[in-house]
Amino acid sequence: MTNTENNSILVFEYFTASGENDKCISSEAEALIRSLLDDLKDFDVSIILNNTYKHVADGYDNVTPIIIDGNLEEYLKDNLKGFEKAIYIAAENDNHLYNIAKILEDNNVFIYNSNSEACFRTSDKYELFDALYNVVPQPLTNKFKIDPKGYWKRAVENLYKKWQAEDPLSTLKIIIKPINGVDCENVVILDSIDDLSYDLEKIFPPGSRILVQEYIEGEDLSVSLIVNEGKAIPLSINKQFVEIKEDFERYLGGMLPYDVDFEETILEVAVKACESLEGLKGFVGVDLRLNTNENDMYNAYLIEINSRFTTPYVGLQKIAEFNIAKGIIDWVDGKITQKDLEDMVSFKGHVEFKKVKDYLMIEEF
Repeated sequence: MTNTENNSILVFEYFTASGENDKCISSEAEALIRSLLDDLKDFDVSIILNNTYKHVADGYDNVTPIIIDGNLEEYLKDNLKGFEKAIYIAAENDNHLYNIAKILEDNNVFIYNSNSEACFRTSDKYELFDALYNVVPQPLTNKFKIDPKGYWKRAVENLYKKWQAEDPLSTLKIIIKPINGVDCENVVILDSIDDLSYDLEKIFPPGSRILVQEYIEGEDLSVSLIVNEGKAIPLSINKQFVEIKEDFERYLGGMLPYDVDFEETILEVAVKACESLEGLKGFVGVDLRLNTNENDMYNAYLIEINSRFTTPYVGLQKIAEFNIAKGIIDWVDGKITQKDLEDMVSFKGHVEFKKVKDYLMIEEF
């Protein structure tokens, strides 16, 4: 149990703490960590930063920077003495989200993020599908390993034929993606099984674990929520800007809050999914597809759960009439009830955010 009287908290974001210099990600990473620091103005914050990003702490009187110049996970293993609480931002790729949660847990640091088990289940998209099978609507899903002899291709062909036979009057499209991918990374959409070729091994080399999924035609949405002890409070429905080009899918940004048909159904799916997955905590993002097939029995399909801070937090923090991060901490610490936090949730206006080259453009309206 955390000491609720201790106002100090360890904060970090993986990219800015590791010093990676991918310009495509840096603007998004800096926006996320600055939004979190803005919300933590009433706390005594220690922030881990790589020397390249030490400017992130500028302008915050309550923030003490810890400058490192090496591997973040290795640093955490050896330097957590004296820290009781932490809240952080990281992504699922290369198991960073799970690894960090596990390190903090093993060092008895209380985290206002999802626990390591929940991070593992949501990072592995097939584990998530299996955990929520028959709980909420999900696309047909299976997993494969790319083997050097090409047996994977025959297995995917057989699966496609089986799925198509279940609904022979509809044209089946499939989507192939890494089991642990983020932000539409290395996602391939096939209009026909005839498009399945060994060229895919340039994207998914031998040894890769892939997810093969029925492609649901529709609108890309997400729901941002705050979760604690099996209870979820939805904050907003967000439109996702996704580019589909030459069988390639890429996440570009979003708009929020987003008014959309079937709002009640969308929120119900997101809340039920989060409340059915043990260990989720803090800010959580749920990706869904709003189905455009009028003959389908489901209006909204769960695509994945991000058990972490996602980019919509940047937009929500700008238009929120309450403090999101403080709300998370106070609810988890038992200082406020779920009803208290639900009553606080209010937003003024809308926000659109887009990745433009190496810059995250944010516009309020």
